[in-house]
Amino acid sequence: MVGTFSDIGNVRSVNEDYLDYYEDKYKSVYIIADGMGGHNAGEVASKMAVEETMKYIKAENWESNDLIDIENVLVNAIEKANRKIFKLAQSDSSTKGMGTTITACIVKNGEMVVANVGDSSCFIIFNNKIHKATKDHSLVQQLVDMGSITENEAKTHPNKNIITRALGTNYSVKVDTFFFNMKDIEKVILCTDGLTNSLSHEEILEIVDNNEIPAACEKLINVSKEKDGRDNISVIIFEGACENDRNSFGK
Repeated sequence: MVGTFSDIGNVRSVNEDYLDYYEDKYKSVYIIADGMGGHNAGEVASKMAVEETMKYIKAENWESNDLIDIENVLVNAIEKANRKIFKLAQSDSSTKGMGTTITACIVKNGEMVVANVGDSSCFIIFNNKIHKATKDHSLVQQLVDMGSITENEAKTHPNKNIITRALGTNYSVKVDTFFFNMKDIEKVILCTDGLTNSLSHEEILEIVDNNEIPAACEKLINVSKEKDGRDNISVIIFEGACENDRNSFGK
């Protein structure tokens, strides 16, 4: 089961988030992006990132079972999307300076590869606990890594929305990747920072644990808007392979 939801939030005039997913007999693909830039440029960048990445992945031969091959496909797809966004940003004054985060997952044969650039997140739930699978490319994360601020201080830091890596801002981009076995994972959550700026990890877990996936997506957005919701807010939730949590809602 998969659920998605994207909302403009309480303040913005344009939704610069974009998301999509695709499933077939060989693999499942889930992608989310959070654009930035003047006018509608952020909206352009995030849509391009998701669509170009998805197009590249769909065009590959998926009969291979090699996990490293899957990682290469995902990284190559994101790098190609980055070059296209960068070239457009350089050639059109209306999109100059645009960029976007991206977080993407490919699941195949019980294994998952996650890739990210920027501060959109992937969370995994297993043993009824939530764990962040990605690491933000942000100024605040750098300060935490350096020991300059604590994790708690990071939550309310005035520069928490400054990202240090994005698609479209340079011709080349470094993509981080992470590997997971799906057998112990109950659910996977992809979200833009509009969700994590409003809700703690524990609040996200409680909502996801106590609602079926489509309802959980909607409730995450609604609670985020009630608490703050200044930014666009988007989320994708999909099932892992662990069935420990699936009896509560008649699944």
